[in-house]
Amino acid sequence: MVARGRPAVGLPCGRVGTMDGMNLTVGFDLDMTLIDSRPGIRAAYQALSAETGTFIDADEAVTRLGPPLEEELAHWFPEAEIPAMADRYREIYPTYAIGPTPAMPGAREAVEAVRALGGRAIVVTAKHEPNARLHLSHLGIEADAVIGWLWAEAKAGALREHGAQVYVGDHVGDVRGARTAGALSVVVPTGPCPEEELLEAGADVVLPDLTALPQWLAQYVAAQPA
Repeated sequence: MVARGRPAVGLPCGRVGTMDGMNLTVGFDLDMTLIDSRPGIRAAYQALSAETGTFIDADEAVTRLGPPLEEELAHWFPEAEIPAMADRYREIYPTYAIGPTPAMPGAREAVEAVRALGGRAIVVTAKHEPNARLHLSHLGIEADAVIGWLWAEAKAGALREHGAQVYVGDHVGDVRGARTAGALSVVVPTGPCPEEELLEAGADVVLPDLTALPQWLAQYVAAQPA
């Protein structure tokens, strides 16, 4: 396993929570962290384009996953139409996007590793919460809590509320959310942001992908004061 970034075996000053078994809470982002949502989102955008007659470059859109839906729709629709288009996209999303979307390699094992250490795994995502729950249910990924509609620094409130010591994501927005919450920022460069950009944003640890998380997490927990 290769983990890069700041030394992160200890809980840095000001980080929330403690590390005695059941008090361990790890947060996860969803898109491009736990799930490869590109095939499903591409299909949903293509369906919305066909329905509205508005050109949407779905292949380009899926290179920008992470920020809220409305930010992407602003590339294709006039501002006044965005709320209605966002509502319609979310309505058709389950039909087109759930089935084609696979789990990222190691996603189930990463969540299960948190539980094996006596902890809780939560999902904090910018995605429409009901659709986030559908993805997890479809893929058999069991989270202790799912909190949607939160992006970047706004994720900090949910992370604090649940006492998350670690937040795992793939985007600089996830790094900002973790750091605002006082949680350790662990990232995987499996989304649109390369490793260098994630480190520049302040990520504490970079793992190659989620398959490396169980070993890293076990070492991290073992290093905490009793």
